[in-house]
Amino acid sequence: MKKTAFVSKVLYTITRVLAWLYLITGLYGAFSWISKTNIQVQGYQKIINFPFTDSSFLILDSNTPYLLFAFLLPVFSYTLFFWLLSKVFKVFFQNRLFTLGNIGHLKRFYLVNLFLPALLIALSSFFIEIENEVYLIAVLHLFLGIFIFIISEIFNQGLTLQNEQDLYI
Repeated sequence: MKKTAFVSKVLYTITRVLAWLYLITGLYGAFSWISKTNIQVQGYQKIINFPFTDSSFLILDSNTPYLLFAFLLPVFSYTLFFWLLSKVFKVFFQNRLFTLGNIGHLKRFYLVNLFLPALLIALSSFFIEIENEVYLIAVLHLFLGIFIFIISEIFNQGLTLQNEQDLYI
């Protein structure tokens, strides 16, 4: 179990850092777009530079629906994804695995992965053209959600057995 705890702690740290990086990127992109700072306009593109430099950081189409539905919505969605994924990894280095709190983390993760990608694609399709790769990513999230659902059900069974065992001691 020590190897699992170690790997989970490493993955927890990586996914938590990724969540923060996605959040900072989304906030910086939105701030730059709204305040028009660190932006260069070239034709139909807006290039957002790294802070305090002239080096390109983000290259975006120069229209608001693109900003909202092809940049901000995916970036903030992946912020949520990596934050929830870090909570899933956190489950596996706790002293007690089978708790209602841990099952709650698994449940939130699988519900988000089962339903949110399809909802976001449906919403975005009214405003922008959806590329085929996005559907593949949504299917991968669906499979990930199903896999974590199965793990959640195993945790539910483990909690039930643990509670029954506690009654007998």
